[in-house]
Amino acid sequence: MALQVSRYCMTVSRTLINTNSITTRLMSATCSDISSKFLRYQEYGEPSKVLSVHTDKLAKPTKDQVIVKWLLAPLNPADINTIQGKYPSKPQLPAVPGNEGVGVILEVGPGVKNLQVGDKVVPNTGQSGTWRTHATYNSQQLLKVPKELGNIEASMLNVNPCTAYRMLKDFACLKRGDSVIQNGGNSAVGQYVIQLCKIWGILNVSTVRDRPTISDLKEELINLGATEVLTEEEIRTSTVFKNKLPRPKLALNCVGGKSALEILRHLDNNGTMVTYGGMSREPVTVPTSALIFKNVSVKGFWASQWSKEHLESEERQLMYDELAQLHIAKKLKSPATKLVPFSNYQEAVSNALSLDGKTGVKYVLDMTKE
Repeated sequence: MALQVSRYCMTVSRTLINTNSITTRLMSATCSDISSKFLRYQEYGEPSKVLSVHTDKLAKPTKDQVIVKWLLAPLNPADINTIQGKYPSKPQLPAVPGNEGVGVILEVGPGVKNLQVGDKVVPNTGQSGTWRTHATYNSQQLLKVPKELGNIEASMLNVNPCTAYRMLKDFACLKRGDSVIQNGGNSAVGQYVIQLCKIWGILNVSTVRDRPTISDLKEELINLGATEVLTEEEIRTSTVFKNKLPRPKLALNCVGGKSALEILRHLDNNGTMVTYGGMSREPVTVPTSALIFKNVSVKGFWASQWSKEHLESEERQLMYDELAQLHIAKKLKSPATKLVPFSNYQEAVSNALSLDGKTGVKYVLDMTKE
């Protein structure tokens, strides 16, 4: 959304808001200016080359508009791919990157009924341009979340937990005691899958890439709720589904290549493998025998498309409500994060897209530290 230059007048007194140890001052005075600092790219390419910092002033919100101060904005591989021009969904250029974030409403314009000053919000639509300090949106482009929800948890509510939730809900009729297998168990989505499986009484077998600290990683994921954690080498010869656990009805693949083949091989008859990523950049290969003799289904999932198709649905709202409450109750926790000051954005973007699957940390831009 283009930023307009105008005088910003506001009569709300100075307010101090402290949420999840991140403090932001909502400062306003009659006829004061609000400047927005933001990242922008005018052509597709490597983020380090095409991203640049800009500053503009926001106009007073008009009918159905609100002004948001963004607090935190995670960096996902999809954000980097979008900047590179490799993602299926391409914004109109020039564009401000960022699909996720958490912010606070600073001011509302005439006619706004769903939001008020001080509300905590997350994007309600894709490509919201959250890599900036302030922005003006139509009120329907934002979704109110509970103030009790931590800022870090709220900032990454849109993508990873929703992806895990929908894949577990929509592709197999799972009940307590059933099994699910996945690769990329230490990924952000993988960690949410593990936790939701534990909450819902589903057995989870997670595969990860081998590394010198594999024992520590296995212990970490077991403590998170995984039933079994195996390396990609171990899953090839494992008998866990022959004498310990029921064969899985669902396999979740974010790696591709041989890793996908190995988890598919363990599926039960009529099982389903869902692919939602391809970190190895290798194609998914399905044996003919699995299709003919086991009647295995192979499907894909794109969270952005699901949200677009279910934007106003009760099902989507119920999912957000449940995920928020699980976070508030400390039954779900977010992956390890590293907060990076907005001024140091280059550090975050250079580390956001890791191809080895071993990063172990999610980078988040901290807009309160410009």
